[in-house]
Amino acid sequence: MTCSWQGVFPAATTQFKGDGSLDLAATLAHLDAMVAAGVHGLIMLGTVGENCSLEPEEKLDVIRAVVDRFRGRMPILSGVAEYTTAGACRFASAARAIGVDGLMVLPAMVYKSDPRETIAHYRAVAAASDAPIMVYNNPVSYKVDITPAMFDQLAEVPTLVAIKESSEDVRRITDLKNTCGERYVIFSGVDDLVLESLLLGATGWVSGLVNAFPAENRLLWDLATEGRWAEALEVYRWYMPLLHLDTHVKLVQYIKLAQQECGLGSERVRAPRLVIEGDERAQVLAIIRAGIAARPRREAYYTAV
Repeated sequence: MTCSWQGVFPAATTQFKGDGSLDLAATLAHLDAMVAAGVHGLIMLGTVGENCSLEPEEKLDVIRAVVDRFRGRMPILSGVAEYTTAGACRFASAARAIGVDGLMVLPAMVYKSDPRETIAHYRAVAAASDAPIMVYNNPVSYKVDITPAMFDQLAEVPTLVAIKESSEDVRRITDLKNTCGERYVIFSGVDDLVLESLLLGATGWVSGLVNAFPAENRLLWDLATEGRWAEALEVYRWYMPLLHLDTHVKLVQYIKLAQQECGLGSERVRAPRLVIEGDERAQVLAIIRAGIAARPRREAYYTAV
């Protein structure tokens, strides 16, 4: 299966009302802003989208709303993060039936599967629909590591087309290329390793901070992919304190707070997550507000905007 996915794909937030219910209108308004800034695709219901905090029907409601708004304009992917392989298969099939263009599949939640079990999980989910799949490898958060050798074993499954590489070991990209050649499209999944990842061969970026800084994300992407490395590095150094927020256990709260500070949504989250308070809040707000005050402008790098 040929995969044309590339560029900046937000791991989009899910917006909630004051009573904790889904706010689909606010979710779509936020996506509109990111699409207007030039993102290349959308990933709903990932970690940042609070997948595991939504009820099954709520997840499908989010997908329906996004597919209705953006179908045909860019690739729309749904995260698949379920506790069992059977549950993941059911959700993958339902999401594809609604009309998503692809799936971003995680290992089964909670249980730490061994390599044989992990490979079996991905084979089963791939067989549940004809949707192209981005395999989400994040051993830091989910304690299951999908190694280059395991991806080589999975290479015979045609719908496994892309990898979101979030091991925080940028050497993995070279190891994947050496082991699997060009079999998979590789996306950087760690915001504060993206420039290194692009240099080493990643052609996509699943980003969290894009939820708050979509124009700046696109600027960094454009400069890097045009080979303007010195200018890209300048933007990257500005962005880095913000990008570090993506690698904290409270990344959802931090990203949503940044989104709120930028006027692009609300920081509301669902329990067990709570909005941050006290010294922690003050420290994160200081990073966000310093970034906003010094944010680069596209016109500083492009005469025609």
